[in-house]
Amino acid sequence: MEANIAANIDKIRQRIAAAAARCNRLPDSIKLLAVSKTFSSFAVEQAINAGITAFGENYIQEAKEKINSIEKLVEWHMIGHLQTNKAKYAVNLFKYIHSVDRLELAQEINKRAGLINRKINILIEINISGEKTKFGIAPIHAANLIRDISALENLSVKGLMTMAPYSENPENSRPYFAELRNLQQNIINEGIPGIQMENLSMGMTDDFEVAIEEGATIVRIGRAIFGERK
Repeated sequence: MEANIAANIDKIRQRIAAAAARCNRLPDSIKLLAVSKTFSSFAVEQAINAGITAFGENYIQEAKEKINSIEKLVEWHMIGHLQTNKAKYAVNLFKYIHSVDRLELAQEINKRAGLINRKINILIEINISGEKTKFGIAPIHAANLIRDISALENLSVKGLMTMAPYSENPENSRPYFAELRNLQQNIINEGIPGIQMENLSMGMTDDFEVAIEEGATIVRIGRAIFGERK
């Protein structure tokens, strides 16, 4: 497994570099977030040994078990839907929460972070496609949500996150990624105090190269690193 994971990561890094070169970006400006949900701590250790420094998890209990078993210093990102009543656990586990899509959740994260004297980096999850099966706030409401969150002292808004609809053709994701980039710029233009919009978390195994070409700063890769989930 170690050789496969290391080789897979090397291939992904080469593809990231090639995609970055096509749009005159530096590969180092793109964070490779290894999505380790359902994979073992052993697999995570192999990825760490191959140079991965950031991991994405979807479920609190699974993430807690891995984080407690892995002593190496890496970043942990919550990328799955977060229930409000799980915020008290999330603030202890994650450096970034990608899936904030409502004020109630942001307020609870803020309250729980304050109790342990932490400031949590968050991304606002945008339902860019409008699919009813996806979480996320509609783009039209994003600026107002961010304005409300800007008053919460224990949260730091770092950007936006989205998922494009599944397609066998990566090019079909491009309009959605471009729309998220445009939304990012519109929010920057709003000049909301204390809000940083440097991150776009978008692109997965099937479409991350297109996402990079459209401005992604974080790509979330699971299958291409760890293999098919069982």
